[in-house]
Amino acid sequence: EVQLQASGGGLVQAGGSLRLSCAVSGFTFDDYAIGWFRQAPGKERERVSCFTSGDGNTYYADSVEGQFTISSDNAKNTVYLEMNSLKPEDTAVYYCALGVGDYTSHCPGPDENDYWGQGTQVTVSS
Repeated sequence: EVQLQASGGGLVQAGGSLRLSCAVSGFTFDDYAIGWFRQAPGKERERVSCFTSGDGNTYYADSVEGQFTISSDNAKNTVYLEMNSLKPEDTAVYYCALGVGDYTSHCPGPDENDYWGQGTQVTVSS
């Protein structure tokens, strides 16, 4: 059974940093995309970043390009999202998600992922 466990959220002042972690277990796929989404109150779930196995690349939403960095530690089966220069508009519940299949050159949308973590709250105060 595939499970994703997200952690690392919290309360931070504007300009601060946080690192989110997503521990993945039961994972045996060759073709996949794994990454992060976020959902702010009253808004739709937004794709933030992902890593795609098809081309080994990383992708970012325009809103976080240059501010967030996705990385992974394969030995720990963990994906990270390093978030810097945080702004109040980054406040949201952050979810890690895994889509199984060939996602070469693009990240799966919110409805395309097969597995989701439970979400971790990030609150940025002004």
